[in-house]
Amino acid sequence: MPTRPASRPGAASSSRLHPRDLVSETLAGLLQRPGRSVLTALGTVLGIGGFVAIVGLSQTASGQIGSTFNRLDATQVTVADTAAGKAAAPTLDFPRDADALAGRIHGVIAAGVWWNVSFKQAAVSSRPLSATSTQLGLPVAATTPGALAASGARLSSGVLLNEFDESGAQRVAVIGAAAATQLGISDLAAQPAIFIQGQPFTVIGIIASDPRIPQLDFGVSVPASTALRLWGRPATSAPAQMLIHTRLGAAQVVAKQAPVALRPDDPQLLTATAPVSPTGLQHSVTASLNTLFLALAGIALIVGMIGIANTTLVAVLERVAEIGLRRALGARPVHIAAQFLAESTALGLFGGLIGASLGVVAVIAVTLYHQWTALLDPRLVLAAPLAGAVIGLLAGLYPALRAGTIEPADALRR
Repeated sequence: MPTRPASRPGAASSSRLHPRDLVSETLAGLLQRPGRSVLTALGTVLGIGGFVAIVGLSQTASGQIGSTFNRLDATQVTVADTAAGKAAAPTLDFPRDADALAGRIHGVIAAGVWWNVSFKQAAVSSRPLSATSTQLGLPVAATTPGALAASGARLSSGVLLNEFDESGAQRVAVIGAAAATQLGISDLAAQPAIFIQGQPFTVIGIIASDPRIPQLDFGVSVPASTALRLWGRPATSAPAQMLIHTRLGAAQVVAKQAPVALRPDDPQLLTATAPVSPTGLQHSVTASLNTLFLALAGIALIVGMIGIANTTLVAVLERVAEIGLRRALGARPVHIAAQFLAESTALGLFGGLIGASLGVVAVIAVTLYHQWTALLDPRLVLAAPLAGAVIGLLAGLYPALRAGTIEPADALRR
């Protein structure tokens, strides 16, 4: 009886899928329908690109916020007249030469006292009090020259209050740009006048912006000495306060020294408030922004993953005949699943590369437009393509498993 020839040593008992064959089959599958491959990768491009851009802009914006904080809040100290706020009658605990006393503290750039003048009803008009004049409810602030200097007020025309106006209790006023529009004042050449509770004031300046006392942008500022002479001391509901502009890093020390320098006889009358730690605030702002933006980026990545999974599943259903033929020729289920997994992973990888590039370009474009300093972690850019590949791999799991379970007989009947 003839015997069956012995098998060769090391002969394969089943089909194998070499990595080189897997790569070639994956490229062939992607290039077979290039339009679909591009649209499928588009989801990952948008997801990864959005992720890189959002995180990069978040880091850049946080750095910009920290820079702005250092320029404004970190160099500002407020001294409140706490005793006046608790007194039964209006009082003013700042000395007359408060601006000069505070200016002698090391690290102080400018300092001045100001308060809101309280009226029972609207008191500002462009005409004398009469039956036809309209009173506007514009806020009126009593300010010393140092307060306007410390607030960083920027003029669009005219001049700010000076020591002559303060020492002589002059009836002059500086108004904000919004107040000037309401009062119908656009030019100071004719020395226009306004009326506060019927008292005439010559407008000598128009403020374009005030970063530290924003209400001056849409209100009226008069010399503090004039306000004291005409309307008395600040109301207990709106006590006076001092604004101090310090050099960077000097705010904490100035806050400790200011009450003693202003009222050595009784420092407890005044309370100085320094800004919180710039580092702590910046970390807090950064954490809040990152939480929000990372949530948005996560949503974008999920959308990209769903797009790849949907398109890959459709590709599996359309290639049932091809899958059946491969199975009939000896391909194992794991080979079919590996091919679709490789295709989805490749789409995610290519989408991640393109998306990361577009995200970096978006961050650079925005920072150049706003003249910011771009902040972007290079590790994020390097990890973005790998994240895209992982997204593609996860998105292709179900379609690949479904493709691997297709039986050759069932596939060839379709």
